[in-house]
Amino acid sequence: MNELEFQNILKGKGIEVSERQLKQFQKYYEILVEWNEKMNLTAITDKEDVYLKHFYDSITIAFDFDFNDQTLIDVGAGAGFPSVPLKILYPNLKITIVDSLNKRINFLTLVSNELNLSNTVCVHGRAEDLSRKPEYREKFDYVISRAVANMTALSEYCLPYIKPGGMFIALKAEGAEQEVDSARAMICNLGGRIDKIIKAPLPNSDIVRSLIVIKKVKPTPKSFPRTSKKIKQQSKPVL
Repeated sequence: MNELEFQNILKGKGIEVSERQLKQFQKYYEILVEWNEKMNLTAITDKEDVYLKHFYDSITIAFDFDFNDQTLIDVGAGAGFPSVPLKILYPNLKITIVDSLNKRINFLTLVSNELNLSNTVCVHGRAEDLSRKPEYREKFDYVISRAVANMTALSEYCLPYIKPGGMFIALKAEGAEQEVDSARAMICNLGGRIDKIIKAPLPNSDIVRSLIVIKKVKPTPKSFPRTSKKIKQQSKPVL
């Protein structure tokens, strides 16, 4: 997917990408490739693949949700997907980016500064620790995460951040239904309810993204999240 295709396909989805935003995506790509030589951020570095498998893939969330003037936290953001592409498209979105590796947070801080992304906070820490702090617990309209762990563990990492009435959206590979079924009891215990699974095919490829949408229907009990050790004992991470 080249830049013109990226812009035109998104326009067909009702999302206008301005010239300024195109320049921000280009700058993001350049910084990603440069830093990837120093540390392992992504195995995908070909420009057209980055635009399809990172940028467009991240934006599939926006086809069904409006992120204007919302608060969003990206748990285990890695190289900034999906939160940074969403922030580029929605400048009024207030985002918090969490990752357990400080090198990645340094990279994301640089990206937010170079791209002039206001209302962007990059936080180094473990998801299960930060969500117990009053400034983070149940403070966000949206929590998003891409390919961090299976749904049982991921729900425990993410649901404590969401306000009742808010949404947790997990970006998963196609065929995530069994994983979701296995997580139903934990999601309920955490105050969530499975709302729907949205299929989002990537253009000109055989890749289909599954967006798992969970609505926060009641506060998360104070006993969650548990320690990382207990979460991992119950759920093996998905590689």
